[in-house]
Amino acid sequence: MNGRERLGTMDKDYILEINNLSKSFPGVKALDNISFNVERGTVHAIVGENGAGKSTLIKILAGIYRNDSGTILMNGNIIDFTTPYMAQVSGVSVVHQELKLSETLTVTENIYLGRLIYNKFGLVDWSTMRRNAKKMITEIGMDLDTEALVETLSIAKKQIVEICKATTYHCSLLIMDEPSATLTEKEQKVMFGIIRKLKQEGMTVIYISHRLEEIFDLADNVTVLRDGKHIDTCPVIQVDRDKLITMMVGREISTEYPKESMEIGDTVLEVKGLNRKGVLRDIHFLARKGEVLGIAGLVGAGRTELARAVLGIDKIDSGEIFVYGKSVKLDSFKKSIQYGFGLVPEDRKKQGLIQIMSVKENICLVSMDQIIKKGVIRNAIETRLAKDYCKMLRVVMPSIETEVQYLSGGNQQKVVIAKWLMQHSEIIFLDEPTRGIDVGAKTEIYKLISELVKQGKTVILISSELPEVIGMCDRILVMHEGAIKGELMRKEFSQEKILSLCV
Repeated sequence: MNGRERLGTMDKDYILEINNLSKSFPGVKALDNISFNVERGTVHAIVGENGAGKSTLIKILAGIYRNDSGTILMNGNIIDFTTPYMAQVSGVSVVHQELKLSETLTVTENIYLGRLIYNKFGLVDWSTMRRNAKKMITEIGMDLDTEALVETLSIAKKQIVEICKATTYHCSLLIMDEPSATLTEKEQKVMFGIIRKLKQEGMTVIYISHRLEEIFDLADNVTVLRDGKHIDTCPVIQVDRDKLITMMVGREISTEYPKESMEIGDTVLEVKGLNRKGVLRDIHFLARKGEVLGIAGLVGAGRTELARAVLGIDKIDSGEIFVYGKSVKLDSFKKSIQYGFGLVPEDRKKQGLIQIMSVKENICLVSMDQIIKKGVIRNAIETRLAKDYCKMLRVVMPSIETEVQYLSGGNQQKVVIAKWLMQHSEIIFLDEPTRGIDVGAKTEIYKLISELVKQGKTVILISSELPEVIGMCDRILVMHEGAIKGELMRKEFSQEKILSLCV
């Protein structure tokens, strides 16, 4: 029985039919007998928690993995891609969350990388490639210099280069994995316009995102995966946010932002007159014990740069930092750690974790003084402590010996937080802590934030998501062009007030 007969929709035109697809890895069944169809010329969203099977499915469609069982039909024909190249020449292209571009090459060179056009003399036909690249960019309604180096472009423009690169393969099925994760609201609107234009031209787009508002704004149909199983596929107009969340997590989430009213104590951190040429201007603020202090602002406002400057990762030109009332010189991150600081960085994969090391090793990485005695690592203590923190934070994993690269995004984030809890950090910077994390895992991270401040720790929450800072913070500092433009108390919070200070 094929997908059309199963769903009783013989009148629909499917570009993709997935039937009883399964894929296992050691100790994990990533996809468990899933079946659903994708209509031609639509935007089809795929949602689910981290670990639901989305990435595995994408990699099978892209020819990176091979399925263990089941069949995939594209345009009515069974496909079995053994390499990414086979998928590309068959019309399947993927725009990954982590863009696959060569930063030191031009826009044109990236678009045609690996498939250069040659003239009749066997020479590279640069003029034709530049002309074609310009035409593609113009057709999607963008103004972009085809000779610009990719490293000089914004993330949004890099996304456009990736989309153009995909279309040179005569793409009919474009898969986009978390394409808006690092975009500003304005850039998101531009990208959505491009996706709608591609759809009007007959292209099918599979869209993966944890931002549910995007699903309702952009998609025609939605497929929900949970724990490797297919839960449902339906038109977006048939579901609301609450129903979608319930399908994704298998339970109702009654409070998305579990913020509790806490007694806030004395000042633990005070920053006066912090300056870094071209980056930060005359920064003054304080943070108190048991407080969640939010730092909001548009991408490029200087939020991450502020954290890095305070923590001694980047050098400052002037300014004073006081910890518990004492003036300190934090000229290195190592020294900041000694004063009780921790950092969950924006890019957890590159800056917060060592991907090829185990969960245990990552958790204990900055607290080896608790484990090493007379130059010898006490393995039993290391194992016990790692297990304790994994249990405390409910880290889902095969074992503490599992390489952290194999964990879902939400569980990776918990490992980063566990690392600083083991170090007994009292002032913790969380930079975009829920980026790329599903709604269920987000709620768990928010609960962790509440638990941290209950313990008397201070959390400084940097986020691009306004509902997040409004839902979780006691105060919000709003940044613009490297300066703090305003401070809002909880009773004053609103998206409109924050946005008015952002520009």
